[in-house]
Amino acid sequence: MATSRVFGKCRLLIAATKTSSASFASSALNGGGLQRAVPISPQLGKFLGASQASRTGALKKVWDYIKLHNLQNPANRKEILCDDKLKKIFAGKDSVGMFEITKLLSPHFQKSN
Repeated sequence: MATSRVFGKCRLLIAATKTSSASFASSALNGGGLQRAVPISPQLGKFLGASQASRTGALKKVWDYIKLHNLQNPANRKEILCDDKLKKIFAGKDSVGMFEITKLLSPHFQKSN
């Protein structure tokens, strides 16, 4: 069923959509987009203890590790001081900014076709 609305001096015909919130929920449950598990590099796999991971899951585990080992710089909380395990996945850097983490993790994920 279509409805008609008047906006200013224009009349628009608006068709009822057939999509429901259930279709959006099912795509999220199937692991689409950032939630989908993909093959990862051996370095990140050793850090996470898995051969596949989602981008959001990997980022969450990296942050859990950072907080557990108190690796944030106390003077500048936006800076992460890397230990040996983090250096292996962060291209050997001694410290990284908190906003660099996703950029440094990106090469560890296989490109999707």
